[in-house]
Amino acid sequence: MSRRRSALLATLIGAVCVYAIVRLLIAPSRPVGTHVVQGALVGIGLAIVTVEVLSRVKAIKVNGWITMPGCGVPGNGFLTRATCTWMFPGPVNVPDEATYWTTQVDGAGRPLSGHRNYVMHFPAGGLPPNEAFWSLTMGDARNRFVPNPISRYSVSDRSGLAPNADGSVDIYIQRTSPVGHESNWLPAPSDKFSLWLRVYLPGRVILDGTYAVPPVAQAA
Repeated sequence: MSRRRSALLATLIGAVCVYAIVRLLIAPSRPVGTHVVQGALVGIGLAIVTVEVLSRVKAIKVNGWITMPGCGVPGNGFLTRATCTWMFPGPVNVPDEATYWTTQVDGAGRPLSGHRNYVMHFPAGGLPPNEAFWSLTMGDARNRFVPNPISRYSVSDRSGLAPNADGSVDIYIQRTSPVGHESNWLPAPSDKFSLWLRVYLPGRVILDGTYAVPPVAQAA
């Protein structure tokens, strides 16, 4: 589910919860079982709304990318764990072991789509610093791998990315192969998609929050 849809769902659930609470307070007496069921549903709804609100408070957004510090840290509290699960479905490690970013939009805030071509430009020396490796993974609108003619589902520092003359690196994210840049191609589906950037044993500038992931820019 996209971040926009989850926000709309949480808003709808919140409105229903408010209505249910008002009904519980002003409605004439009903069987105890009815109140128990309504109370349980309201509790579940408020939990979803709480997690959605916290995800927006705790999340850090830079250049369209979203990350959330504290995921996987022992003793971080059940609300933080629930919020991380809501925003980052899948395995989560302590920050010193792995840091994650995800996006469903380009640097201008437009939904990522295979109808357009994109470039991620890393300046010279600007690839994600790490003591292990990093990877950029493609997923469709449901976060599933995207079938493609070269069976490539991610690119990383082990992919043999070709640098530019000045040492910078461009990753081409698009549906069709970029002529002359095939080694740096991350195939995209024909419709909406999402991206995940994972850095294992991240460098200090990632852990202290000073590293900025480049935006996914629409190609000229």
